[in-house]
Amino acid sequence: MARRYQARTADGKKTALGSLLELVVIVVVALGLALGIQAFIVKPFRIPSESMVPTLEVGQRVLVDRLTPKLGNDYERGDILVFTPPKGADSDACGVQPGPGRPCPRPTSDRADTDFIKRVVAVGGDRISIRGGHVYLNGRRQDEPFANLSACTSNDECDMPRPISVPKGYLFMMGDNRGASADSRLWGPIPKDWVIGSAFATYWPPRKIGAL
Repeated sequence: MARRYQARTADGKKTALGSLLELVVIVVVALGLALGIQAFIVKPFRIPSESMVPTLEVGQRVLVDRLTPKLGNDYERGDILVFTPPKGADSDACGVQPGPGRPCPRPTSDRADTDFIKRVVAVGGDRISIRGGHVYLNGRRQDEPFANLSACTSNDECDMPRPISVPKGYLFMMGDNRGASADSRLWGPIPKDWVIGSAFATYWPPRKIGAL
C-alpha cells in the first residue's frame, strides 16, 4: 500500500510540474506576442501635451498602426502620425536659418530621443505658408475643420506668410491646436522614415473610444 501511495504522489508531482511548465510557456508566448505586436503591428501611445486639442486630449490613449510604414505605403494630408522629431525640437531648433515670416524649411540632421504626435498638413512638393493659424498650400487656404485657433493671438508661429517648399520624401507636421503646438513650423518637415505609424483609433478614456 505504501508503494502505491508513493507512486501516486510521484505521479502527482510530475503532473504539477508539467502544469507549471505549461503555464510558463503560455506566459512567455503571450509576452512575446504582445511585444511583437507592439514592435511590428500596433502600438499604444499616450497623448503627452495639448498640441492636438480638441482632437486629442492630454492623457488620452490611441492605437498606432506600425505596419503601414514597413509596407512602404504613403501618407496623406490629414493623417495623424506618431513620429520621432528632429533633435532640438524641444527647443525649437531649425536645421537652417528660416528667414523672417517663413516656416522652418529643413530639420536638424539627427533624431530626438522622444516621440511626437501631429497631423500631416503638407507633403513633398507642396508650397506651404501659415496665415492666422490656417494652412495655405500653393496659395490656397485649406479646409481644416479640426484646427483650433483659439490660442492664435500674438503667436509668431500662427503667421508665417512667406511660403517654403516641402522637400520630396518629407512631411510637414502640425498640431491641431495651432497656437499651442511646437511643430514643423519651428523645427522643419520630417523624413518619412522617421514615422513610427499612423494613429487610427482611441481606446481611453471610455467616453472617447472610436476611430480617428
